[in-house]
Amino acid sequence: MKYILAGLLALHAYESTSQKTGDTTLLQPVELTAVRAADGMPFAKFNLNRKEISKNNVGQDLPFILNQSPSVVVNSDAGNGVGYTGIRIRGTDASRINVTLNGIPYNDAESQGTFFVDMPDIASSANSIQVLRGAGTSTNGSGSFGGSINISTNDIIAKRNIEFNNSFGSYHTFKNTLIFNSGIFGKHFTVDTRFSNIRSDGYIDRSDSRLKSYYTSFAFLNKKNSLRLNIFSGKEKTYQAWNGVDEKTLQINRRYNSAGTEKAGEPYENETDNYVQSHYQLFYNKKLNKSWKANVAAFLTKGKGYYEQYKSAQMLSDYGLPDYNNGINEITETNLVRRLWLDNDFFGNIFSVQHDHLNRNLIVGGSWSKYKGKHYGEIISAEIQAAVPRNYKWYDLNADKTDIGIFGKWTEIISENWRTYTDLQIRAVKYNIYGFRNNPVLFQANNYLFFNPKAGITYSKNKTRAYFSFGRSTKEPNRDDFEAATNNIPRPEKLNDFELGMEKKGRKNTWEINLYYMLYHNQLSLSGKINDVGAYTRINVKKSYRAGIELQGRSIINKWLDISGNTSLSINKINDFTEYIDDYDNGGQQTKFYTKSNLSYSPSVISTAIIKFIPVKNAEIILTGKYISRQYLDNTSQRSRSLKPYYVQDLRTNYTIERNNVKLNFFIQLNNIFLRKYEANGYTFSYIYADKLNTENYYFPMAPFNVIAGLNIQFQ
Repeated sequence: MKYILAGLLALHAYESTSQKTGDTTLLQPVELTAVRAADGMPFAKFNLNRKEISKNNVGQDLPFILNQSPSVVVNSDAGNGVGYTGIRIRGTDASRINVTLNGIPYNDAESQGTFFVDMPDIASSANSIQVLRGAGTSTNGSGSFGGSINISTNDIIAKRNIEFNNSFGSYHTFKNTLIFNSGIFGKHFTVDTRFSNIRSDGYIDRSDSRLKSYYTSFAFLNKKNSLRLNIFSGKEKTYQAWNGVDEKTLQINRRYNSAGTEKAGEPYENETDNYVQSHYQLFYNKKLNKSWKANVAAFLTKGKGYYEQYKSAQMLSDYGLPDYNNGINEITETNLVRRLWLDNDFFGNIFSVQHDHLNRNLIVGGSWSKYKGKHYGEIISAEIQAAVPRNYKWYDLNADKTDIGIFGKWTEIISENWRTYTDLQIRAVKYNIYGFRNNPVLFQANNYLFFNPKAGITYSKNKTRAYFSFGRSTKEPNRDDFEAATNNIPRPEKLNDFELGMEKKGRKNTWEINLYYMLYHNQLSLSGKINDVGAYTRINVKKSYRAGIELQGRSIINKWLDISGNTSLSINKINDFTEYIDDYDNGGQQTKFYTKSNLSYSPSVISTAIIKFIPVKNAEIILTGKYISRQYLDNTSQRSRSLKPYYVQDLRTNYTIERNNVKLNFFIQLNNIFLRKYEANGYTFSYIYADKLNTENYYFPMAPFNVIAGLNIQFQ
């Protein structure tokens, strides 16, 4: 690392013929404006620029950087925001949040989830992030049911810059990031690079993470063209902490981790998740004339990895193996170590053409993508090794998915104050699954055609804006939903989203209010039901809805005091819900019907408050508080199956010194300063045994008081 830093410093000192081209705003990424909502559009949104991202980027995963966004709730398997993390927007999980990276879909094609741990420290390369709530605008990839997140790394950084960012903190957490931005040199070229190393032992026992990544971007640009190649990759190794802590153990040992404990004695030392994900993106932007711009991009995302498990007393027949006779006894089971592999390729292209003239803006865009996934499992060792062939695979199954989407967006200024917005999207999906691990002969072939219209109107005058919009979003079930018989195929989900908002921006005071009503049809929800092949699956719920109000505000009191915050109040209901409960006494399942209950993981109150003091020049003290009301772990609204409300207070101080083009930033962040014991995520299941209803809850505790400190060095 020191040799790389020395080389970059030498390059920084070298006086080249670098100079800016003309108006670089002409070269801003076309693929970015194709999927994002501009300021005048009728949507609820939250934007973070490069400076704001950098301030919040201390080594935790991307969801924690977005934690101050309205209606957002985050969680962490390890308890301190490093490793596997989750995000929910308006109560919807990551599988229903559309995520794009420079306009390219990032959601996993099969689970539709987003695993930010697979691209560690991508925030250090991000120029901006936009979070849209609700159906939002048409974008590439899967449908948005709670929100969408667009990350951009393609903005032009015109000035040469070197950064060496370092942080360290509780639970042996370390982050080291080296960034080099060449600026524009030779009149037409830019190079951006980053190397990151993050490690943490985690708050939960044996929840350590070892994360490495790099990012490189090469661009050629002039006033009418830009060509950019991005190559970046992440490698993660995390000890599994996704089991949670059962309710009884939580009272005794909040840091308990059951992963690896099937092994007698000490837990298995390599009960880990291992994955490498590499991205290749090629963009070409063209300014055709004063009114027309075009973009085309090709991409390839390669992922390969496994999670390793120690499994005790495994029946040989469950792995397709015959019983083993050692000459004395017939052996039917053994202890073993297995790896469950995923090897996938995701490739395709995106495009957009934009026309901007006088009072009209037109965008036509779309995407084509192909996913090819291999799922296989291997036994790497066994206590009775003679019973298991060498390099034995007990399943080897494939899946493929084709996704084609096209959209058109039309914005028209119809008068001095009024603007209309129309957005039409057609999306076609073909998804083939050639067997499941527990059902290798179960094949699924499904085709979908979705039409997603959106429209809205905006009124603007002076610094005030009011808007109304309607958006429809539809999406296909994910891989787990299809593990059902051919006569029990889950249906697609549909959302009709209505948004009404108003905002006013002033020099010192800004406020925004947004009302929403999200009506779901056939939303897929866990009910405890076992399908006719013996798997727990989500089932379609005919009617459910979310209704709420989101408030945001900021007031600059004076030069040394700045107050901001947001609050979301919501009602989240599911109609006519049937709970299925395993009956271990009599076999089968019993049912319980609810006419109206609360949607799981959907707090009725989410609130954030931020107070910033500037006691002296170049110094800041920032107090951040977050309150989350009760969340139910299932759709039964029972307090015994819920996450308790919690409030967390953080404190951050930083001080900046600038001398001779060198900037030093010192910071210290104190998390959970009131030592709250709280759980941000969990799950539950119930069953009948001995004529009694038994419920087992599992929780993911968050860390009590902890510290992160750092020093960021920047050369300009």
